[in-house]
Amino acid sequence: MATYKTFYSDTPNPRHLSEAAQTLNQGGIVIFPTDTVYGLGCLSSNSKGLDRFAKIKGVKLEQAPFSFIFQDIKELSQYVAPMNSKTFKLVKRLLPGPYALIMHAAQKLPKPFQKRKTIGVRISKHPVLKALLPLLDSPLITSSLHDPDEILDYTTDPENLFEHWEANIDLMLSDGYGSNIPSTILDLTKEPFELIRQGAGELPQGF
Repeated sequence: MATYKTFYSDTPNPRHLSEAAQTLNQGGIVIFPTDTVYGLGCLSSNSKGLDRFAKIKGVKLEQAPFSFIFQDIKELSQYVAPMNSKTFKLVKRLLPGPYALIMHAAQKLPKPFQKRKTIGVRISKHPVLKALLPLLDSPLITSSLHDPDEILDYTTDPENLFEHWEANIDLMLSDGYGSNIPSTILDLTKEPFELIRQGAGELPQGF
């Protein structure tokens, strides 16, 4: 049975964070707040969690458009190809923030991502994720949660999210109503860089 934990401030409850880290490190599936919409995720290094995640989303892991969520640029740099100065400056300018960046993958990504040429990367400024990620054995793999309603794109009410996904997850981390505007997606593998989706993140001047 899934558990529901609520955060009420910018200082996340350490006990809730510890429980979330334990759940994820053991292969659990968790819904968590981000600086945009709520996300569904698991640990990127746990095969049990990854298999469950892929089945829930109905995709193959090798091809799924999931993003990695990192705690900082230092960790991100271990998963992407070496950046030139232009790319590095832009990444530092945008992250952490409401952006998902498509970047060239490092040559030796962990299984089952080792054949990927590109990966999606995020660094969230949300206080729950900022406090949770350092407690994990590896970065998170995540996907946004689309609303089953054809009119709405994303569910903002965490209780509605929990009701809909409870049978498929182990833990819900609630921080009140989420946004219904997703992240801005930029493809940094192309020259010039390409805007894939305009979302919550403003485009830098001169982009």
